[in-house]
Amino acid sequence: MPLCDYFSASDNQAAVAVLQAPGGPGQAELDVVFLKNIDPVVAIVQLEAIMTGCSYEKASERPRSGELLSSPEDGPPFVVSVSDTLVYALATAAQDDLVRFAEPWSMTDELRQLGISVDVTAGILKSLIGLAQRAQADGRRLYCWWSL
Repeated sequence: MPLCDYFSASDNQAAVAVLQAPGGPGQAELDVVFLKNIDPVVAIVQLEAIMTGCSYEKASERPRSGELLSSPEDGPPFVVSVSDTLVYALATAAQDDLVRFAEPWSMTDELRQLGISVDVTAGILKSLIGLAQRAQADGRRLYCWWSL
């Protein structure tokens, strides 16, 4: 089961430096949301498409969307960036948006195959919204430490 720990860092270099910390961003004392199976390339891009009202293809083409920042030869784990568009959408989401976005996200193939309910999806979304709000307030960006 892949570990997908979402965290904030000041820049790409600081994010990739997490690979030097045994155990990932949690051990590096960063602001982290610990998730399993919520991958940064498909599941997170689907969330961005849902939250921003665009197609999956358009969301996947945005700068920093699922971009591998660490060397493939050195991993896993890998460090992958999260688009600034999604960070903004998360950081500006209202409490009412949780249900509005959680339901369609929970119906995507990836989350359905994992058996993730709407309630669990809403909890994940709430955690990601909090992480994005804290990151944006501190001028940080979001990343995923992806261990297969």
